[in-house]
Amino acid sequence: MADLGLRPIPDRDPAWMSRLFWGGAAFVLLWPLLVATEFRPWVMFEPESLKVSAHFIGSFWPLAHSGDFLLMVARETWRTVAMASAGITLALALAIPFTLLSTRVLSISALSGRMARGPFWLRQLVRWLLIVLRSIPELVWALVFVRVVGLGPTAGVLAIALTYGGMLGKVYGEILESGETQATEALLRNGAGRIQAFFYGLLPASAAELTSYTVYRWECAIRSSVVLGFVGAGGLGQQMDNSMKMFSGGEVATMLLVFMALVALADRVSSWLRRALG
Repeated sequence: MADLGLRPIPDRDPAWMSRLFWGGAAFVLLWPLLVATEFRPWVMFEPESLKVSAHFIGSFWPLAHSGDFLLMVARETWRTVAMASAGITLALALAIPFTLLSTRVLSISALSGRMARGPFWLRQLVRWLLIVLRSIPELVWALVFVRVVGLGPTAGVLAIALTYGGMLGKVYGEILESGETQATEALLRNGAGRIQAFFYGLLPASAAELTSYTVYRWECAIRSSVVLGFVGAGGLGQQMDNSMKMFSGGEVATMLLVFMALVALADRVSSWLRRALG
């Protein structure tokens, strides 16, 4: 039989040496981080830790299901969704004008190749402001506003608005500048204003991506609003924190199940909105 020049089938993965090397290198780089964070997961399996965990989980049953309690949970769940939605709305009120000011594509002076000094520094200041807003976690903002406006959802709404306003403004600018810009530049060169160039040039090409990211951030805001409740920002998280302090495991378990259902529902609504608007 003629030799067809076929290579013999290897008996081992030819890339195993490189994978072993990079796996070892990753472990060497990761080890100092684990040491610095005192990462010791085996502590969870010590007898005393297992005893505490079993007692805590055992307190979850039976679930709290009294009428008054379920009515309170429903009310706080709605308040949680309202907090997230109001926060995202205020975040959009911040992000949209900041995006228009910081997007280079909408600069008329940049059409000549070099942006004028005034618009350049205004754009940089707006970008630095967006960095400050998104670099401070919403939990920190909530702690600040709880002391300013008191306990309740107002602190959570403001915290979500500031942090998510920075996030939305940054990502909106990146989406707009990475899309098709020829139509926008043509409109500006022919005398159109920045707002006209945005609505008739940039927005149609990026509307689907902008909408998808906005809906995703709304979904994330619902999760964040529950966490913010643990620092007094109202909603389902604050009630969960109160029940944990009172060692009411049944109430905690019921609210955890409601929260998981809320997140699952938000995920479904988010997916449906992205498909409908995409």
